Amino acid sequence: MADGAMTATFLAVIGGASLLAVTARRLRPSGRLPSLEGWALADRSLGPVWTWLLLGGTVFTAYTFTAVPGLAYGNGAAAFFAVPYTVIVCPLAFVLLTRLWAVARRHGYVTAADFVRGRYGSPPLALVVALTGILATMPYLALQLLGIRAVLTAGGIYPRGAAGDLVMVALFAGLAVATYRHGLRAPAVISALKAVAVFVSLTAVCWLVLERLGGPGAVFDGAARRLDGTDAAHSALLLSPEQQPAYATLALGSALALLMYPHVLTAGFAADSPRTLRKVSVALPAWTGLLALFGFLGVAALAAGVRAPDGGAEAAVPMLVDRLMPAPLAGLVFGAITVGALVPAAVMSIAAATSFVRNVYVEYVQPTATPKRQVRIAKTVSLTAKVGAVAFVFGLRDQDAINLQLLGGVWILQIFPTVAVGLFTGRLHPRALLAGWAVGMAAGTFLVVREGFSSVVSFGSGQPSLEVYAGLVALVLNLTVAVAGTAALERLGVPRGADLTDLPSRLTVRRRPETGASNP
Repeated sequence: MADGAMTATFLAVIGGASLLAVTARRLRPSGRLPSLEGWALADRSLGPVWTWLLLGGTVFTAYTFTAVPGLAYGNGAAAFFAVPYTVIVCPLAFVLLTRLWAVARRHGYVTAADFVRGRYGSPPLALVVALTGILATMPYLALQLLGIRAVLTAGGIYPRGAAGDLVMVALFAGLAVATYRHGLRAPAVISALKAVAVFVSLTAVCWLVLERLGGPGAVFDGAARRLDGTDAAHSALLLSPEQQPAYATLALGSALALLMYPHVLTAGFAADSPRTLRKVSVALPAWTGLLALFGFLGVAALAAGVRAPDGGAEAAVPMLVDRLMPAPLAGLVFGAITVGALVPAAVMSIAAATSFVRNVYVEYVQPTATPKRQVRIAKTVSLTAKVGAVAFVFGLRDQDAINLQLLGGVWILQIFPTVAVGLFTGRLHPRALLAGWAVGMAAGTFLVVREGFSSVVSFGSGQPSLEVYAGLVALVLNLTVAVAGTAALERLGVPRGADLTDLPSRLTVRRRPETGASNP
Protein backbone atom coordinates (compact mmCIF):
# COMPACT_ATOMS: atom_id res chain seq x y z
CA MET A 1 0.00 0.00 0.00
CA ALA A 2 1.36 3.39 -0.89
CA ASP A 3 2.30 5.88 1.80
CA GLY A 4 0.01 8.93 2.00
CA ALA A 5 2.88 11.39 1.57
CA MET A 6 4.17 9.46 -1.45
CA THR A 7 0.75 9.49 -3.07
CA ALA A 8 0.30 13.19 -2.36
CA THR A 9 3.65 14.08 -3.96
CA PHE A 10 2.93 11.86 -6.93
CA LEU A 11 -0.48 13.45 -7.49
CA ALA A 12 1.05 16.92 -7.15
CA VAL A 13 3.49 16.19 -9.98
CA ILE A 14 0.74 14.73 -12.20
CA GLY A 15 -1.55 17.65 -11.36
CA GLY A 16 1.20 20.10 -12.27
CA ALA A 17 1.60 18.37 -15.64
CA SER A 18 -2.14 18.65 -16.28
CA LEU A 19 -2.17 22.35 -15.41
CA LEU A 20 0.80 23.01 -17.66
CA ALA A 21 -0.90 21.20 -20.53
CA VAL A 22 -3.84 23.59 -20.23
CA THR A 23 -1.50 26.57 -20.67
CA ALA A 24 -0.24 25.20 -24.01
CA ARG A 25 -2.75 27.39 -25.82
CA ARG A 26 -0.66 30.43 -24.86
CA LEU A 27 2.12 29.22 -27.19
CA ARG A 28 -0.16 29.42 -30.20
CA PRO A 29 -0.04 32.62 -32.24
CA SER A 30 -3.48 34.18 -32.51
CA GLY A 31 -5.20 34.77 -35.82
CA ARG A 32 -3.73 31.79 -37.70
CA LEU A 33 -5.97 29.39 -39.56
CA PRO A 34 -5.89 25.72 -38.50
CA SER A 35 -3.23 23.73 -40.34
CA LEU A 36 -1.49 20.40 -39.92
CA GLU A 37 1.83 22.23 -39.64
CA GLY A 38 0.45 24.36 -36.82
CA TRP A 39 -1.07 21.43 -34.89
CA ALA A 40 1.66 18.82 -35.43
CA LEU A 41 4.76 21.05 -35.54
CA ALA A 42 3.74 24.06 -33.41
CA ASP A 43 4.13 26.21 -36.56
CA ARG A 44 7.87 25.38 -36.57
CA SER A 45 8.27 28.10 -33.94
CA LEU A 46 10.12 26.51 -30.99
CA GLY A 47 13.35 28.20 -29.95
CA PRO A 48 16.48 26.51 -28.53
CA VAL A 49 15.20 26.01 -24.96
CA TRP A 50 11.81 24.63 -25.93
CA THR A 51 13.33 22.44 -28.65
CA TRP A 52 15.93 21.06 -26.21
CA LEU A 53 13.21 20.26 -23.68
CA LEU A 54 10.91 18.68 -26.27
CA LEU A 55 13.54 16.72 -28.18
CA GLY A 56 15.22 15.47 -25.00
CA GLY A 57 11.88 14.65 -23.43
CA THR A 58 10.87 12.74 -26.57
CA VAL A 59 14.08 10.78 -27.11
CA PHE A 60 14.57 9.81 -23.46
CA THR A 61 11.35 7.97 -22.69
CA ALA A 62 10.03 6.59 -19.42
CA TYR A 63 10.56 3.06 -20.69
CA THR A 64 14.20 3.90 -21.39
CA PHE A 65 14.57 5.16 -17.83
CA THR A 66 13.27 1.83 -16.50
CA ALA A 67 14.52 -0.66 -19.12
CA VAL A 68 18.18 0.45 -19.08
CA PRO A 69 18.60 0.10 -15.29
CA GLY A 70 16.58 -3.11 -15.46
CA LEU A 71 19.04 -4.48 -18.01
CA ALA A 72 21.95 -3.33 -15.85
CA TYR A 73 20.34 -5.06 -12.87
CA GLY A 74 20.08 -8.35 -14.75
CA ASN A 75 23.05 -8.30 -17.15
CA GLY A 76 25.59 -5.73 -16.01
CA ALA A 77 27.72 -3.68 -18.40
CA ALA A 78 25.88 -4.65 -21.59
CA ALA A 79 23.03 -2.33 -20.59
CA PHE A 80 25.24 0.72 -20.92
CA PHE A 81 25.30 0.51 -24.73
CA ALA A 82 22.49 3.07 -24.46
CA VAL A 83 24.96 5.70 -23.24
CA PRO A 84 27.28 5.75 -26.30
CA TYR A 85 24.28 5.28 -28.57
CA THR A 86 22.66 8.48 -27.29
CA VAL A 87 26.02 10.25 -27.63
CA ILE A 88 26.39 9.10 -31.25
CA VAL A 89 22.93 10.52 -31.94
CA CYS A 90 24.11 14.07 -31.20
CA PRO A 91 26.51 14.55 -34.17
CA LEU A 92 24.08 12.66 -36.40
CA ALA A 93 21.32 15.07 -35.38
CA PHE A 94 23.69 18.00 -35.93
CA VAL A 95 24.15 16.94 -39.56
CA LEU A 96 20.99 15.08 -40.57
CA LEU A 97 18.25 16.91 -38.68
CA THR A 98 19.44 20.35 -39.70
CA ARG A 99 19.66 19.41 -43.39
CA LEU A 100 16.29 17.66 -43.34
CA TRP A 101 14.70 20.62 -41.50
CA ALA A 102 15.93 23.05 -44.16
CA VAL A 103 14.45 20.96 -47.00
CA ALA A 104 11.20 20.39 -45.12
CA ARG A 105 10.74 24.06 -44.30
CA ARG A 106 11.47 25.16 -47.88
CA HIS A 107 8.93 22.78 -49.40
CA GLY A 108 6.36 22.56 -46.59
CA TYR A 109 7.12 18.92 -45.73
CA VAL A 110 5.72 17.70 -42.42
CA THR A 111 6.92 14.08 -42.40
CA ALA A 112 9.92 12.10 -43.61
CA ALA A 113 7.67 10.44 -46.18
CA ASP A 114 6.85 13.89 -47.58
CA PHE A 115 10.56 14.36 -48.20
CA VAL A 116 10.84 10.93 -49.84
CA ARG A 117 7.87 11.73 -52.09
CA GLY A 118 9.55 14.94 -53.23
CA ARG A 119 13.08 13.56 -53.50
CA TYR A 120 12.31 10.44 -55.54
CA GLY A 121 8.89 11.20 -57.07
CA SER A 122 7.76 7.76 -55.92
CA PRO A 123 4.41 7.45 -54.07
CA PRO A 124 4.97 3.71 -53.27
CA LEU A 125 8.35 4.44 -51.66
CA ALA A 126 6.85 7.30 -49.64
CA LEU A 127 4.01 5.00 -48.56
CA VAL A 128 6.31 2.27 -47.21
CA VAL A 129 8.35 4.89 -45.33
CA ALA A 130 5.18 6.24 -43.70
CA LEU A 131 3.77 2.79 -42.87
CA THR A 132 7.10 1.59 -41.48
CA GLY A 133 7.22 4.62 -39.19
CA ILE A 134 3.67 4.04 -37.96
CA LEU A 135 4.28 0.31 -37.48
CA ALA A 136 7.45 0.93 -35.46
CA THR A 137 5.87 3.69 -33.37
CA MET A 138 2.75 1.93 -32.07
CA PRO A 139 4.46 -0.68 -29.83
CA TYR A 140 6.84 2.06 -28.64
CA LEU A 141 3.78 4.05 -27.56
CA ALA A 142 2.41 1.03 -25.69
CA LEU A 143 5.73 0.62 -23.88
CA GLN A 144 5.30 4.05 -22.32
CA LEU A 145 2.21 2.72 -20.59
CA LEU A 146 4.09 -0.39 -19.49
CA GLY A 147 6.79 1.83 -18.00
CA ILE A 148 4.19 3.77 -16.03
CA ARG A 149 2.55 0.58 -14.78
CA ALA A 150 5.86 -0.96 -13.69
CA VAL A 151 6.78 2.16 -11.72
CA LEU A 152 3.41 2.57 -10.05
CA THR A 153 3.13 -1.13 -9.22
CA ALA A 154 6.55 -1.14 -7.54
CA GLY A 155 5.58 1.92 -5.51
CA GLY A 156 2.24 0.46 -4.48
CA ILE A 157 0.36 3.29 -6.20
CA TYR A 158 -1.16 1.09 -8.92
CA PRO A 159 -4.23 -0.75 -7.57
CA ARG A 160 -4.95 -4.25 -8.73
CA GLY A 161 -7.79 -5.09 -11.08
CA ALA A 162 -10.25 -2.64 -12.57
CA ALA A 163 -9.17 0.17 -10.22
CA GLY A 164 -5.65 0.03 -11.66
CA ASP A 165 -7.02 0.12 -15.19
CA LEU A 166 -8.99 3.23 -14.31
CA VAL A 167 -5.83 4.89 -12.95
CA MET A 168 -4.08 4.26 -16.26
CA VAL A 169 -7.04 5.54 -18.27
CA ALA A 170 -7.25 8.67 -16.09
CA LEU A 171 -3.55 9.43 -16.55
CA PHE A 172 -3.86 9.24 -20.33
CA ALA A 173 -7.22 11.01 -20.52
CA GLY A 174 -5.76 14.37 -19.56
CA LEU A 175 -2.92 13.91 -22.03
CA ALA A 176 -5.34 12.91 -24.79
CA VAL A 177 -7.51 16.00 -24.29
CA ALA A 178 -4.54 18.39 -24.19
CA THR A 179 -2.96 16.84 -27.27
CA TYR A 180 -6.26 16.82 -29.16
CA ARG A 181 -6.75 20.54 -28.56
CA HIS A 182 -3.21 21.93 -28.68
CA GLY A 183 -1.19 19.41 -30.68
CA LEU A 184 2.57 19.43 -30.18
CA ARG A 185 2.43 22.46 -27.90
CA ALA A 186 0.99 20.31 -25.08
CA PRO A 187 3.95 17.89 -24.79
CA ALA A 188 6.34 20.81 -25.35
CA VAL A 189 5.01 22.53 -22.23
CA ILE A 190 4.89 19.30 -20.20
CA SER A 191 8.50 18.55 -21.19
CA ALA A 192 9.60 21.51 -19.03
CA LEU A 193 8.13 19.84 -15.94
CA LYS A 194 9.62 16.52 -17.01
CA ALA A 195 13.11 18.00 -17.20
CA VAL A 196 12.90 19.72 -13.81
CA ALA A 197 11.31 16.74 -12.06
CA VAL A 198 13.70 14.16 -13.51
CA PHE A 199 16.87 16.20 -12.99
CA VAL A 200 15.97 17.13 -9.39
CA SER A 201 14.67 13.74 -8.30
CA LEU A 202 17.48 11.75 -9.92
CA THR A 203 20.16 13.95 -8.38
CA ALA A 204 18.58 13.49 -4.95
CA VAL A 205 18.18 9.72 -5.39
CA CYS A 206 21.78 9.19 -6.50
CA TRP A 207 23.10 11.28 -3.60
CA LEU A 208 21.06 9.29 -1.06
CA VAL A 209 22.02 5.95 -2.63
CA LEU A 210 25.73 6.78 -2.49
CA GLU A 211 25.42 7.97 1.09
CA ARG A 212 23.51 4.93 2.33
CA LEU A 213 25.47 2.31 0.39
CA GLY A 214 28.93 3.71 1.14
CA GLY A 215 29.97 5.37 -2.12
CA PRO A 216 30.47 4.22 -5.74
CA GLY A 217 33.19 1.66 -4.90
CA ALA A 218 30.98 -0.10 -2.38
CA VAL A 219 28.05 -0.04 -4.83
CA PHE A 220 30.00 -1.73 -7.64
CA ASP A 221 31.67 -4.25 -5.33
CA GLY A 222 28.34 -5.17 -3.75
CA ALA A 223 26.66 -5.49 -7.13
CA ALA A 224 29.49 -7.68 -8.47
CA ARG A 225 29.20 -10.07 -5.53
CA ARG A 226 25.46 -10.43 -6.02
CA LEU A 227 25.69 -10.76 -9.80
CA ASP A 228 28.67 -13.13 -10.12
CA GLY A 229 29.95 -13.80 -6.60
CA THR A 230 33.25 -12.09 -7.40
CA ASP A 231 34.82 -8.61 -7.38
CA ALA A 232 33.96 -5.84 -9.82
CA ALA A 233 37.07 -6.36 -11.96
CA HIS A 234 36.06 -9.94 -12.83
CA SER A 235 32.29 -9.61 -13.05
CA ALA A 236 29.71 -8.87 -15.72
CA LEU A 237 29.87 -5.22 -14.66
CA LEU A 238 32.74 -4.98 -17.18
CA LEU A 239 32.42 -5.94 -20.84
CA SER A 240 34.05 -9.17 -21.89
CA PRO A 241 35.78 -9.33 -25.31
CA GLU A 242 32.94 -11.52 -26.60
CA GLN A 243 30.36 -8.83 -25.72
CA GLN A 244 32.14 -5.97 -27.47
CA PRO A 245 30.86 -6.57 -31.06
CA ALA A 246 27.27 -6.75 -29.83
CA TYR A 247 27.80 -3.65 -27.68
CA ALA A 248 29.31 -1.61 -30.52
CA THR A 249 26.79 -2.65 -33.19
CA LEU A 250 23.86 -2.10 -30.82
CA ALA A 251 25.10 1.41 -30.06
CA LEU A 252 25.66 2.31 -33.74
CA GLY A 253 22.52 0.67 -35.10
CA SER A 254 20.29 2.14 -32.39
CA ALA A 255 21.69 5.63 -33.03
CA LEU A 256 20.99 5.36 -36.77
CA ALA A 257 17.50 4.04 -36.10
CA LEU A 258 16.53 6.65 -33.52
CA LEU A 259 16.64 9.58 -35.93
CA MET A 260 14.33 7.75 -38.33
CA TYR A 261 11.48 7.45 -35.80
CA PRO A 262 8.59 9.78 -36.73
CA HIS A 263 8.29 11.18 -33.20
CA VAL A 264 11.95 12.26 -33.15
CA LEU A 265 11.65 13.91 -36.56
CA THR A 266 8.42 15.61 -35.50
CA ALA A 267 10.12 17.13 -32.45
CA GLY A 268 13.04 18.24 -34.64
CA PHE A 269 10.81 19.76 -37.34
CA ALA A 270 9.17 21.95 -34.69
CA ALA A 271 12.39 23.98 -34.25
CA ASP A 272 12.42 27.50 -35.64
CA SER A 273 15.72 27.20 -37.54
CA PRO A 274 18.66 24.92 -38.34
CA ARG A 275 20.75 27.02 -35.97
CA THR A 276 18.41 26.06 -33.14
CA LEU A 277 18.80 22.38 -34.00
CA ARG A 278 22.60 22.70 -33.98
CA LYS A 279 22.52 24.27 -30.52
CA VAL A 280 20.17 21.58 -29.25
CA SER A 281 22.32 18.78 -30.71
CA VAL A 282 25.32 20.12 -28.81
CA ALA A 283 23.32 20.31 -25.55
CA LEU A 284 21.57 16.90 -25.79
CA PRO A 285 24.35 15.01 -23.91
CA ALA A 286 22.96 16.52 -20.70
CA TRP A 287 20.05 14.08 -21.10
CA THR A 288 22.54 11.27 -21.75
CA GLY A 289 24.07 11.96 -18.35
CA LEU A 290 20.66 11.29 -16.81
CA LEU A 291 20.45 7.97 -18.63
CA ALA A 292 23.87 6.94 -17.31
CA LEU A 293 22.75 7.75 -13.77
CA PHE A 294 19.61 5.65 -14.22
CA GLY A 295 21.83 2.78 -15.37
CA PHE A 296 23.94 3.26 -12.25
CA LEU A 297 20.78 2.95 -10.14
CA GLY A 298 20.23 -0.49 -11.68
CA VAL A 299 23.68 -1.47 -10.38
CA ALA A 300 22.80 0.10 -7.01
CA ALA A 301 19.61 -1.99 -6.85
CA LEU A 302 21.77 -5.09 -7.13
CA ALA A 303 24.09 -3.87 -4.39
CA ALA A 304 21.15 -3.07 -2.12
CA GLY A 305 19.77 -6.59 -2.48
CA VAL A 306 16.58 -5.63 -4.29
CA ARG A 307 14.73 -8.72 -5.54
CA ALA A 308 12.82 -7.81 -8.69
CA PRO A 309 10.14 -10.27 -9.85
CA ASP A 310 11.09 -12.84 -12.47
CA GLY A 311 10.86 -11.24 -15.89
CA GLY A 312 10.29 -7.82 -14.31
CA ALA A 313 13.79 -6.37 -13.93
CA GLU A 314 12.48 -2.95 -14.99
CA ALA A 315 10.89 -2.74 -11.52
CA ALA A 316 14.31 -2.87 -9.81
CA VAL A 317 14.88 0.89 -9.60
CA PRO A 318 11.32 1.75 -8.50
CA MET A 319 11.69 -0.90 -5.78
CA LEU A 320 15.04 0.59 -4.75
CA VAL A 321 13.47 4.04 -4.55
CA ASP A 322 10.56 2.71 -2.50
CA ARG A 323 12.98 0.98 -0.10
CA LEU A 324 15.58 3.70 0.47
CA MET A 325 13.90 7.03 -0.18
CA PRO A 326 11.66 9.10 2.11
CA ALA A 327 8.05 8.83 0.99
CA PRO A 328 7.74 12.39 -0.44
CA LEU A 329 10.91 11.96 -2.49
CA ALA A 330 9.77 8.54 -3.71
CA GLY A 331 6.51 10.10 -4.86
CA LEU A 332 8.47 12.79 -6.71
CA VAL A 333 10.55 10.13 -8.51
CA PHE A 334 7.48 8.09 -9.49
CA GLY A 335 5.73 11.24 -10.66
CA ALA A 336 8.78 12.31 -12.69
CA ILE A 337 9.00 8.95 -14.47
CA THR A 338 5.26 9.00 -15.16
CA VAL A 339 5.45 12.49 -16.67
CA GLY A 340 8.49 11.18 -18.55
CA ALA A 341 6.13 8.78 -20.32
CA LEU A 342 3.48 11.36 -21.14
CA VAL A 343 5.74 13.55 -23.29
CA PRO A 344 6.99 10.88 -25.74
CA ALA A 345 3.58 9.19 -25.78
CA ALA A 346 1.95 12.43 -26.91
CA VAL A 347 4.58 13.12 -29.57
CA MET A 348 4.40 9.53 -30.83
CA SER A 349 0.63 9.72 -31.27
CA ILE A 350 0.94 13.07 -33.07
CA ALA A 351 3.68 11.75 -35.36
CA ALA A 352 1.75 8.59 -36.25
CA ALA A 353 -1.40 10.61 -36.93
CA THR A 354 0.46 13.12 -39.10
CA SER A 355 2.10 10.39 -41.17
CA PHE A 356 -1.27 8.73 -41.73
CA VAL A 357 -2.99 11.95 -42.79
CA ARG A 358 -0.25 13.29 -45.06
CA ASN A 359 0.95 10.09 -46.67
CA VAL A 360 -2.07 7.80 -46.64
CA TYR A 361 -5.29 9.81 -46.31
CA VAL A 362 -4.39 12.79 -48.50
CA GLU A 363 -2.30 10.76 -50.95
CA TYR A 364 -4.76 7.90 -51.54
CA VAL A 365 -8.16 8.71 -49.99
CA GLN A 366 -8.96 12.43 -50.13
CA PRO A 367 -6.40 14.42 -52.15
CA THR A 368 -8.55 17.56 -51.96
CA ALA A 369 -8.86 17.57 -48.16
CA THR A 370 -8.69 21.11 -46.79
CA PRO A 371 -6.11 22.00 -44.10
CA LYS A 372 -8.92 22.20 -41.54
CA ARG A 373 -10.12 18.70 -42.42
CA GLN A 374 -6.57 17.35 -42.29
CA VAL A 375 -6.21 18.68 -38.74
CA ARG A 376 -9.55 17.16 -37.75
CA ILE A 377 -8.58 13.73 -39.11
CA ALA A 378 -5.14 13.94 -37.47
CA LYS A 379 -6.71 14.74 -34.09
CA THR A 380 -9.03 11.74 -34.41
CA VAL A 381 -6.21 9.38 -35.42
CA SER A 382 -4.01 10.66 -32.59
CA LEU A 383 -6.76 9.96 -30.08
CA THR A 384 -7.35 6.53 -31.61
CA ALA A 385 -3.65 5.71 -31.31
CA LYS A 386 -3.72 6.46 -27.57
CA VAL A 387 -6.83 4.38 -27.05
CA GLY A 388 -5.26 1.57 -29.05
CA ALA A 389 -2.12 1.70 -26.91
CA VAL A 390 -4.20 1.42 -23.73
CA ALA A 391 -6.17 -1.50 -25.18
CA PHE A 392 -2.92 -3.16 -26.28
CA VAL A 393 -1.49 -2.97 -22.76
CA PHE A 394 -4.63 -4.34 -21.17
CA GLY A 395 -5.28 -7.01 -23.80
CA LEU A 396 -1.84 -8.54 -24.42
CA ARG A 397 1.15 -9.68 -22.41
CA ASP A 398 3.87 -7.19 -21.57
CA GLN A 399 6.36 -9.34 -23.47
CA ASP A 400 4.33 -8.97 -26.67
CA ALA A 401 4.83 -5.19 -26.62
CA ILE A 402 8.54 -5.59 -25.85
CA ASN A 403 9.00 -8.07 -28.70
CA LEU A 404 7.21 -5.80 -31.16
CA GLN A 405 9.28 -2.80 -30.04
CA LEU A 406 12.49 -4.79 -30.63
CA LEU A 407 11.23 -5.58 -34.11
CA GLY A 408 10.23 -1.94 -34.55
CA GLY A 409 13.80 -0.80 -34.00
CA VAL A 410 15.01 -3.18 -36.70
CA TRP A 411 12.22 -2.12 -39.06
CA ILE A 412 12.67 1.63 -38.72
CA LEU A 413 16.38 1.27 -39.49
CA GLN A 414 15.47 0.01 -42.96
CA ILE A 415 14.28 3.46 -44.09
CA PHE A 416 17.72 4.95 -43.31
CA PRO A 417 19.01 4.55 -46.91
CA THR A 418 15.92 6.23 -48.34
CA VAL A 419 15.79 9.17 -45.91
CA ALA A 420 19.32 9.81 -44.59
CA VAL A 421 21.32 8.79 -47.65
CA GLY A 422 18.77 10.57 -49.81
CA LEU A 423 19.66 13.86 -48.12
CA PHE A 424 23.11 13.74 -49.73
CA THR A 425 22.61 11.89 -53.00
CA GLY A 426 19.69 11.11 -55.27
CA ARG A 427 21.58 8.51 -57.28
CA LEU A 428 19.84 5.53 -55.69
CA HIS A 429 16.88 4.44 -57.80
CA PRO A 430 13.53 4.45 -55.96
CA ARG A 431 12.69 0.93 -57.16
CA ALA A 432 16.06 -0.31 -55.92
CA LEU A 433 15.45 1.40 -52.57
CA LEU A 434 12.05 -0.28 -52.40
CA ALA A 435 13.64 -3.67 -53.07
CA GLY A 436 16.36 -2.99 -50.49
CA TRP A 437 13.72 -2.03 -47.93
CA ALA A 438 11.81 -5.28 -48.55
CA VAL A 439 14.97 -7.39 -48.19
CA GLY A 440 16.01 -5.54 -45.03
CA MET A 441 12.57 -5.92 -43.45
CA ALA A 442 12.38 -9.62 -44.24
CA ALA A 443 15.95 -10.37 -43.15
CA GLY A 444 15.70 -8.34 -39.94
CA THR A 445 12.40 -9.92 -38.95
CA PHE A 446 13.70 -13.41 -39.66
CA LEU A 447 16.87 -12.89 -37.61
CA VAL A 448 15.07 -11.43 -34.60
CA VAL A 449 12.34 -14.09 -34.57
CA ARG A 450 14.90 -16.88 -35.09
CA GLU A 451 16.74 -15.76 -31.97
CA GLY A 452 13.59 -15.81 -29.87
CA PHE A 453 12.95 -12.06 -30.22
CA SER A 454 16.45 -11.05 -29.33
CA SER A 455 17.87 -8.14 -31.31
CA VAL A 456 21.40 -9.58 -30.97
CA VAL A 457 22.08 -12.48 -33.33
CA SER A 458 24.95 -14.96 -33.48
CA PHE A 459 27.08 -15.81 -36.51
CA GLY A 460 29.68 -18.52 -36.89
CA SER A 461 29.96 -22.03 -35.53
CA GLY A 462 33.04 -21.45 -33.41
CA GLN A 463 33.20 -20.71 -29.71
CA PRO A 464 32.61 -17.97 -28.99
CA SER A 465 30.44 -16.98 -31.95
CA LEU A 466 30.24 -13.43 -33.26
CA GLU A 467 27.22 -11.57 -31.86
CA VAL A 468 25.97 -8.42 -33.61
CA TYR A 469 22.83 -6.27 -33.83
CA ALA A 470 20.30 -7.79 -36.23
CA GLY A 471 19.15 -4.39 -37.48
CA LEU A 472 22.63 -3.49 -38.68
CA VAL A 473 22.97 -6.80 -40.54
CA ALA A 474 19.62 -6.16 -42.25
CA LEU A 475 20.71 -2.60 -43.09
CA VAL A 476 23.87 -3.85 -44.82
CA LEU A 477 21.77 -6.23 -46.93
CA ASN A 478 19.34 -3.37 -47.62
CA LEU A 479 22.11 -1.06 -48.86
CA THR A 480 23.71 -3.81 -50.92
CA VAL A 481 20.46 -4.52 -52.76
CA ALA A 482 19.79 -0.78 -53.24
CA VAL A 483 23.23 -0.09 -54.74
CA ALA A 484 23.25 -3.21 -56.94
CA GLY A 485 19.66 -2.64 -58.00
CA THR A 486 20.39 0.98 -58.94
CA ALA A 487 23.26 -0.10 -61.19
CA ALA A 488 21.06 -2.71 -62.88
CA LEU A 489 18.07 -0.37 -63.35
CA GLU A 490 20.23 2.42 -64.75
CA ARG A 491 21.79 -0.01 -67.20
CA LEU A 492 18.30 -1.05 -68.32
CA GLY A 493 17.24 2.58 -68.65
CA VAL A 494 14.31 2.32 -66.20
CA PRO A 495 12.99 5.87 -65.61
CA ARG A 496 12.69 7.45 -62.19
CA GLY A 497 10.39 10.14 -60.80
CA ALA A 498 11.14 13.87 -60.78
CA ASP A 499 13.20 15.30 -57.90
CA LEU A 500 11.45 18.37 -56.46
CA THR A 501 13.75 19.07 -53.50
CA ASP A 502 16.51 21.17 -55.14
CA LEU A 503 19.12 18.98 -53.43
CA PRO A 504 22.18 17.86 -55.40
CA SER A 505 21.67 14.58 -57.25
CA ARG A 506 25.05 13.25 -56.18
CA LEU A 507 27.41 13.78 -53.26
CA THR A 508 29.63 16.78 -53.97
CA VAL A 509 32.18 18.77 -52.01
CA ARG A 510 32.26 22.56 -52.27
CA ARG A 511 35.10 24.79 -51.14
CA ARG A 512 34.47 28.00 -49.28
CA PRO A 513 36.73 30.58 -50.90
CA GLU A 514 37.19 32.56 -47.71
CA THR A 515 38.23 29.63 -45.50
CA GLY A 516 39.01 26.68 -47.73
CA ALA A 517 36.64 24.56 -45.63
CA SER A 518 34.58 21.93 -47.36
CA ASN A 519 30.84 21.38 -47.22
CA PRO A 520 28.82 18.42 -48.50
